Amino acid sequence: MGLLSSLPPHRRGGALSGGWQWSFLDVVWAVFLLAVVVFLALVFTPRRGAGDPLSVARSGGAAPVPPCAASEVDFLPCEDPRRSSRLSREMNYYRERHCPARGEAPACLVPPPSGYRIPVPWPESLHKIWHDNMPYGKIAERKGHQGWMKHEGSYFIFPGGGTMFPDGAEQYIEKLSQYVPLKTGVLRTGLDMGCGVASFGGFLLKENIMTLSFAPRDSHKSQIQFALERGIPAFLLMLGTRRLPFPAQSFDFVHCSRCLIPFTAYNGSYLIEVDRLLRPGGYLIISGPPVRWKKQEKEWDELQVMAGALCYKLMTVDGNTAIWKKPAEASCLPNQNEFGLDLCSTDDDPDEAWYFKLKKCVGKVSMVEEIAIGSIQRWPDRLSKPSARVSLINNGANLFEIDSQKWVRRVSYYKKSLGVKLGTTHIRNVMDMNAFLGGFAAAIVSDPVWVMNVVPARKPLTLGVIYDRGLIGVYHDWCEPFSTYPRTYDLIHADAIDSLINDPISGTSRCDLFDVMLEMDRILRPEGTAVIRGSPDVINKAAQVAQSVRWNAQVHDSEPESGSTEKILVATKTFWKLPLTSQ
Repeated sequence: MGLLSSLPPHRRGGALSGGWQWSFLDVVWAVFLLAVVVFLALVFTPRRGAGDPLSVARSGGAAPVPPCAASEVDFLPCEDPRRSSRLSREMNYYRERHCPARGEAPACLVPPPSGYRIPVPWPESLHKIWHDNMPYGKIAERKGHQGWMKHEGSYFIFPGGGTMFPDGAEQYIEKLSQYVPLKTGVLRTGLDMGCGVASFGGFLLKENIMTLSFAPRDSHKSQIQFALERGIPAFLLMLGTRRLPFPAQSFDFVHCSRCLIPFTAYNGSYLIEVDRLLRPGGYLIISGPPVRWKKQEKEWDELQVMAGALCYKLMTVDGNTAIWKKPAEASCLPNQNEFGLDLCSTDDDPDEAWYFKLKKCVGKVSMVEEIAIGSIQRWPDRLSKPSARVSLINNGANLFEIDSQKWVRRVSYYKKSLGVKLGTTHIRNVMDMNAFLGGFAAAIVSDPVWVMNVVPARKPLTLGVIYDRGLIGVYHDWCEPFSTYPRTYDLIHADAIDSLINDPISGTSRCDLFDVMLEMDRILRPEGTAVIRGSPDVINKAAQVAQSVRWNAQVHDSEPESGSTEKILVATKTFWKLPLTSQ
């Protein structure tokens, strides 16, 4: 009955039957109560009016963006356990990307931990990092006996070990080199699945091999965060229900060291995905379960049979390490196999990989032999030679040369005229938000950096050309947060930033420049650099947003020889801590 039952009987009946008669006093009380409700709503409802700082910042004003709470120092918008814990466990769906709806994520600046320091520079960072930059000791406690990492004084120390190579990655790499050409320039790009703290990929760098290491957000806390702090290419990712955000035939080898991926489960979906990513003539290396593993004999048998159905050649089984070589020619499917493996239909594009469900068929790929290991140029020649895949782009070979030369000029201008500290110990982890053909990354390849080349998912799928050059990268949509921890990049480069938020067909904005730059701030290290290019109007708005997120920014003209009206914003993220101060 609620409030109605508290009324006198005659008022209850009148209210229901329509016999109620309003008196003057009733009207006065009703108006008074309505006024009280409106007053309380105005006082206690959060307002985002013209004077609200975030509204001002979004509209291009310079109102400061507030800091997030101290508990959000490692905020991951799309890998937030508060959201994922409510999702299905089937095929690890809950551990994949699940981003907040637009406007749902807090619009605030992620603070650093209280003891944060500017990271140890490369190459010293390969072996040690500051403990207080990510004061999480679970891995050191649980994996220290396997040589992963240990806590010594103010540092975490990385001896270079792993679960399957406790004596060190270098000895393990020597062992693999007996069967896989890791030291000859034949192989350049690798994918390390379930990488731990990425020591395997880190120690391959001296062999001029660029390994992209990935793992999901994990119970050990922050293994990918440790890898990036060390200056090793790494990415937060889970192989679950979707294709991984990479192009087909992109990696010269795929490595799994106790990654615990059930390759033959779900009708072999995971091994099919590995096959999609592996370049023809490339190598698949699996160390640990199920290879000759007690109580996993069935899984080991199934893995061998399925690899055989794909016509992979088993090169060796050395202890618990198995190595296969993928055929350098077109798929041998269809064939008779117990897994029912077959080719996908012709309308399947194997390069489509942004929120694209895994398929239980093998994609048909063009130019198999032209981009196979042995056909593609060795490193470093492949960096400057357009691959056969370039011919799939209209006027591709000419665009490749123009793009390469353009970025050599632009990078020289950045260094000599704009004061960007490329080539120094200040910059190690670099991101190119709009990579196209990888020209920017190619132009700085001699600097002590690695570059995450991002190809926007709504633009032409040119990431395969980038991998053919011996560079690495991912597909991404910049209207969503990126899958990495806060404070992981020293330099973020955004060419034509307005094209990252506009629909390529209609030209209308799909999201705000403010939100994109707020995400840049989240993943940029304190005292890191952002370089943003765009039209004068866009850069003027970017400069206002830069002020709102507490960057020190300057606007410059573009290169004199370009003859362009384009402007360049060069900004430095300030080093502030809670309570909000500058250092």
